[in-house]
Amino acid sequence: MKTFSFMRISLWVYLAIFFAYLLGPLVIMSATAFNSPSFPRMTPWECLTFEWFSALFQDERILNGIWNSILVGAGTVVLSVAMGLAGALMLTQIWPKLRATYYTIIIAPILIPGVVIGISTLVFWDRINRMLGLGADSWLSNGLFLTIIGQSTFIASYCMLVLVARLQRYDIALTEAALDLGATHAQAFRKVLLPFMRPAIASAAVLAFLASFENYNTTTFTFGEYPTLTIELAQKVRYGITPAISALAFIIVVLTVFAALANEAGLRRRELVAAARKKATVEELESGKLRLPGFLSSNVAAVALVVVACATVAVVGTATVYSPQQCIADVQEQKRLETEERIQELRRQRELRRQQQLEQQGEAAPAQSAPSTGTGNNSGFGGVFAPGTLSGDEEEGEEAEQEPQGNGSGFGNVFDPGALSNDGEDSGSGN
Repeated sequence: MKTFSFMRISLWVYLAIFFAYLLGPLVIMSATAFNSPSFPRMTPWECLTFEWFSALFQDERILNGIWNSILVGAGTVVLSVAMGLAGALMLTQIWPKLRATYYTIIIAPILIPGVVIGISTLVFWDRINRMLGLGADSWLSNGLFLTIIGQSTFIASYCMLVLVARLQRYDIALTEAALDLGATHAQAFRKVLLPFMRPAIASAAVLAFLASFENYNTTTFTFGEYPTLTIELAQKVRYGITPAISALAFIIVVLTVFAALANEAGLRRRELVAAARKKATVEELESGKLRLPGFLSSNVAAVALVVVACATVAVVGTATVYSPQQCIADVQEQKRLETEERIQELRRQRELRRQQQLEQQGEAAPAQSAPSTGTGNNSGFGGVFAPGTLSGDEEEGEEAEQEPQGNGSGFGNVFDPGALSNDGEDSGSGN
């Protein structure tokens, strides 16, 4: 019993760590869309604001990138799903000994780096354009066409894998029965096989659109004059980003969660309807009124969907009436006061260092001005800079007359022979 409890606790801890690692960055980035600083950050929290959403919808480059991504995604979905369905049908009907080789060839584009696919697409279609004698502005050099072709090259392989998984459960006897009843191959495909493949086609289309929407490696070489959202975001990251990018991430996360919950709620409802049909009476089947379980207990996804929808409406409603201007002004004033305090602190520290330097210089000055042991000046200029050297003091004149070896000029002994020597005896006789 203790082992079982320990395993359950360990499983819940593992799931918590796993989802925190998986969804933590998305949650943090979404939260930065509601913080007022001009650079995306969650701490320190300053003011609740919705201005970055308005900044997002006013950014023409981002809006243009979203529109181009939708156009490229739509074209990629059509081309990739068509090629993927054709490849899946061929894989189920080809000679068994060639299936492994054919499967390897179809899957190969997934293993090739996107950079290589982008460069090869650009070079190949540029060569075709020159061979046909078309100009640089032809449709073969159009960035929209090149991007769709380049992305479909490998996205079609993803679509084929999804369609093959569904096609393996298809009973070929259904198509043979339709042909025996007089249907043509086109009618058998359209009325028998295609309805069976519809869920897989929808899944492949969603996968293709998402793969196209987030692709960067291939698109960076082929977009031309049609930069997609990923290209615009990469350029913004290079030159500086704002929380408007976080607002875009928050919108994408909300739409993804909403779509996932709506799909799960629909699937759960269909399961409940199918279960109710098995237990329904003839009267209920004829009237179409089936007894379904309670809404809250039977369809948790629907409840979560309602909660997300209500939260979205609440956020939008709050954004229309809430104004963060006063909070932002208070934060700016606080920052100004903090800046002034830091400046005053730096000034005090600088003044303290200056006083310490003056004290050190004052302590060093007496030591440098201490009298020397000799009567003369020990400098190499013979005492010419000593006090009273140039004065006409009579006392000095008398001393000069009494000294038979001194020079009677008014410049001291600077011109005496040997006055520039550092000999203490010569310096003493000169003074």
